[in-house]
Amino acid sequence: MREKGQKVLGVIGGMGPLATQLFYKMVIDKTEAHCDQDHLNMIILNHASIPDRTTAIKSGDVEELYHKLLHDAKFLEVGGADYIAIPCNTSHLLVDRLQRNLNIPIVNMIKEAAMSVYCRYGENFKLGILATDGTIKTKLYQNECKALGITAVVPSEENQARVMKIIYDGIKDGNPIDMKDFYEIEKEMKEEGCKCVLMACTELSCFKEMNKLSDFYVDAMEVLAERAIVLCDKKLK
Repeated sequence: MREKGQKVLGVIGGMGPLATQLFYKMVIDKTEAHCDQDHLNMIILNHASIPDRTTAIKSGDVEELYHKLLHDAKFLEVGGADYIAIPCNTSHLLVDRLQRNLNIPIVNMIKEAAMSVYCRYGENFKLGILATDGTIKTKLYQNECKALGITAVVPSEENQARVMKIIYDGIKDGNPIDMKDFYEIEKEMKEEGCKCVLMACTELSCFKEMNKLSDFYVDAMEVLAERAIVLCDKKLK
């Protein structure tokens, strides 16, 4: 697929499929293009049957998940990708390990999203983190924020259960979402003094897009899409 002067973005998708299609749409919508040929060349691998990331983390055994992600990344590398994007926050627990076994870079969504918020607001402020239990448990964003001088705020146990309900019972299972759950989460984040809230799960990226949420909510996957476009030498709208 590699053509002279054209970089290729490889995408490990399927985590979940709805988020993957939204990521593709974001890349299209955010690229300055006037014809088909101006758009980014991409290889999208929609690996929907890959093990659930939070389940793997909670079980304490991520080896199957790691090896499947590595196989996918190698597939994209051999296929001609110049960069790899993984529109799944929780799987980024394994990104550093994956990177050591690849010859092309993975665009780290955790680092890019945290840096994007830092560039917008600086340090010494509170950032709400809405994510899966797996992402919260492994402190992916908490650690990245701490390194940048940002205070990460995670939901209470009760509201974290509401976040998981929105992600798994709502977006992943295709059911209606009780907005009362979301408003309870939002209330807590604002009462905690958060300047903004990071949608740190790609299902929540879908939720943000579906409900046209305000800029109070920063979408980690949107940051990933923008960074991937720039790295692949295309211009942002």
